[in-house]
Amino acid sequence: MNFYDVIKQRRSIRDYLPDKKIPDEVLIRILEAGRIAPSAANRQPWKIMAIKDKNLRQRVCESYKGKWLRNAPVILVVVGYREQAWVRPKDRHSSMEVDLTIAMDHMILAAAAEGIGTCWIMAFDYDILKQVLNLKDNQSVSCITPLGYPSERSLKEEDSFRKEFDEVVEIV
Repeated sequence: MNFYDVIKQRRSIRDYLPDKKIPDEVLIRILEAGRIAPSAANRQPWKIMAIKDKNLRQRVCESYKGKWLRNAPVILVVVGYREQAWVRPKDRHSSMEVDLTIAMDHMILAAAAEGIGTCWIMAFDYDILKQVLNLKDNQSVSCITPLGYPSERSLKEEDSFRKEFDEVVEIV
């Protein structure tokens, strides 16, 4: 699929086929897209977790109120390591959250190219997720996403609204 077609067709999916598993070779390609994502100073301050284990997935789902998440056969979590991230010298701004976002976005777009649905989730209870994944104080998670084949119902849902080009772009 053409890259620009992938960008245009990608949208949030909130209903998955629970019994249709993602083939390992497809999952590996998606994870590879995250592994090769750019990061500040090429630090790659992350560990990508692909949670396939049903019990662990269900425990991760406790951190999010949406019941639909439970049907996804895989949940991706990008765990960041603060001490590994590049820090801008002048104001001490860390690149970690941006780096994690880029890695996640690469995987989300790779998933779309594979026909796999995703949904960018930041509205999780961090304390629950931290406990379930046994995260340390130097680790952070800014978003998670389910991976799964979209249900017929989810494919019929309306596309989300996007502002017009001139409303969000200024060429100077």
